[in-house]
Amino acid sequence: MAPRFLSLAAIAAIALIGALCPAPAAAQDILRILAWAGYADADTVREFEIRHGAAVEVTYANSDDDLWYKINSAAYDVFAVNTAELQRYIDRHLVQALDPGRLANHARQLPRFRDLNAIPGLVRQGQVFAIPYTYAEMGLIYNRKTMAEAPRSMAAMWDPAYRGRVLAFNTSNHNFSLVGLLLGAADPFRLSDRELATAARELAKLRRNVLTFYSTAEEAVELFTRHDVALVFGNYGNQQLKALRDAGADVGYVIPQEGALAWLDCWAITRNTGNPDLAAQWIDYTLEPAVSERLSIRHGLANTVTVQPGGETRQKLVWLEPVANPELQKRLWDRIISGEPPEAF
Repeated sequence: MAPRFLSLAAIAAIALIGALCPAPAAAQDILRILAWAGYADADTVREFEIRHGAAVEVTYANSDDDLWYKINSAAYDVFAVNTAELQRYIDRHLVQALDPGRLANHARQLPRFRDLNAIPGLVRQGQVFAIPYTYAEMGLIYNRKTMAEAPRSMAAMWDPAYRGRVLAFNTSNHNFSLVGLLLGAADPFRLSDRELATAARELAKLRRNVLTFYSTAEEAVELFTRHDVALVFGNYGNQQLKALRDAGADVGYVIPQEGALAWLDCWAITRNTGNPDLAAQWIDYTLEPAVSERLSIRHGLANTVTVQPGGETRQKLVWLEPVANPELQKRLWDRIISGEPPEAF
């Protein structure tokens, strides 16, 4: 078929229509964040969106088990994870190495967070896989209105005197490590088969003593205000303490005599992200002093940019390490919260 040519008039008409009709908008970049409550507040996210001309979708995790499930079942670009849990994400090639040199605000972090090689779990074979963001110890919160003295040990959560008045945290890894610490295990993160069985029995006993197992700091506050709660395992540390006090609760906070587990949360970029540059920009943005300080002021969490009052504690902290058998612990935990009795383990 011979080619057809448009007349000059037709060409002019098409050009005029094109000038009058706006061009379609460019596709907006979308950043998918998986984080813990308080790490990506709405106004913080909005500021980032405006600055970078991007859309941000935030999903919240409520436990390490939930975080693992979500990363393995949906697409995210950047997520918050503690250094102990990070190891299995590296092992399974779920995260990618990042270049701290591209993060201008990394140089503003406190000295102990700038030396990434000195922080166990962040660097493997010379590659950096995460950047520190916030940290806390998991102490014991107690009701000063109903307890004359501060508890001295986490063992108080098992005390029959507080039956139905204890809030514990709904997760497998921290709970098994906590019991390992209480039992004096040589390594609470690498329990032997016998120690695992003993820990499972103790956790089944704990289930009988608690009011419930909570998942978020906000849920713990709600439960505390609605019920006669004596003790709370502070999985979120000072964040929970601040939230409870802001709600009017008269509570104290202690590091037990056997010590407390402590976590360091970091930002990591997923291996399959479609927006690695935008993910890195988010990490750098959260390290700006104003953004990091907002985390501390609003949520009571220590940040890695400014020195926090009482931040240099001399009390015994046990930094989280990867547990040797997370899948087995998760299966045991599911049996425990489903109601199996102590003698079943």
